[in-house]
Amino acid sequence: MVSLIITTYNYANYVERAIRSALEQSLAENQFEVIVVNDCSTDHTAEILENYEEEVRVFNLEKNVGLAGARNFGIKKAKGQFVMFLDADDYIHRDLLKVQKLFLEENNSLDAVSTDYWLVDERGRHMEHVSSEKEPIACGIMFRKDFLYNIGLYDEGFRAREEEDLRIRWLDNYQVYNIILPLYRYRMHDSNLTKDVEAMNKGAEMLQKKHSK
Repeated sequence: MVSLIITTYNYANYVERAIRSALEQSLAENQFEVIVVNDCSTDHTAEILENYEEEVRVFNLEKNVGLAGARNFGIKKAKGQFVMFLDADDYIHRDLLKVQKLFLEENNSLDAVSTDYWLVDERGRHMEHVSSEKEPIACGIMFRKDFLYNIGLYDEGFRAREEEDLRIRWLDNYQVYNIILPLYRYRMHDSNLTKDVEAMNKGAEMLQKKHSK
């Protein structure tokens, strides 16, 4: 089984598109679950999620814990052997879970699998096909869940660049195989966390301090 985990904080304008893309997967319904972790949003995210409580597992956190903490919360609630993260402002091709799950099941020696992605604009128009091997992102990677526990999950001390820290620790122990199919949609907009220069700089300093040898 696959657990698809969506974390959201004040992305009410986008989260429904993410959820719809998750529910429209071609993988059989009994082969995956969708978990949405609302990280104490202050917009109308909670109201939107009420409409999906019968189809997805919704968790509304009472305290903002940050992206790393929200993802860890989702992992701990996951029932699947495999987990994949979808940011609330992104969405996925209907065959993504089927392709990744089949790949990991038929390749027991492999630890995780990613796919390429399309950069899309506010309206979902395709802008650029990007290689996840050359320019990796945090989401769209299907992990074996027990291996995430083995490396200690996300470091909740990071409020930005948490995926870079996880990737460093993951690659010290395991591998990520990339499929050259652009099945993930990475949306570019003014509220992308990566555009928070202060947070990104602080995350970079933490990475340097934690992993410098």
